[in-house]
Amino acid sequence: MLRREAWADAAGRGAWAVAAGRVALGLTALAWPSVPARPWVGATADEVPVQVFGRALGARDLALGAGALVALRRQATEPGPASAWVAAGALSDALDVAVSLASWGGLPRMTRWLVVASAGGAALAGAAGALALRRVPGSSVAGAGPA
Repeated sequence: MLRREAWADAAGRGAWAVAAGRVALGLTALAWPSVPARPWVGATADEVPVQVFGRALGARDLALGAGALVALRRQATEPGPASAWVAAGALSDALDVAVSLASWGGLPRMTRWLVVASAGGAALAGAAGALALRRVPGSSVAGAGPA
């Protein structure tokens, strides 16, 4: 039982970290859309249509991250929603990997690996966190972030 709790603890903290990172990425994309877009799409990150799309993706990440953080804080008293929020973020990241792989040849050679690795890592961490939150509902650690 201790191993399961330790795994749930680590996965819950990972879910919190991914959600906080998603909020930070979302805020960055809203303020400076070319910063997170450049590694993904290259020089076109400075074009207005790409910046509009980058801000829209930033809003998505901000909403998913904030929703997950609020639900994770409430996990001990309201189990259930946190797993769904974290899973939604993981699905979003997994789809980012899929669309990147589908356009692999047209993406910048040097940074496409970074984009796929970071989105893939976030998808795996989010999936593990969502599973941990389902298996150990009300875990006191799953909702804990920095004090």
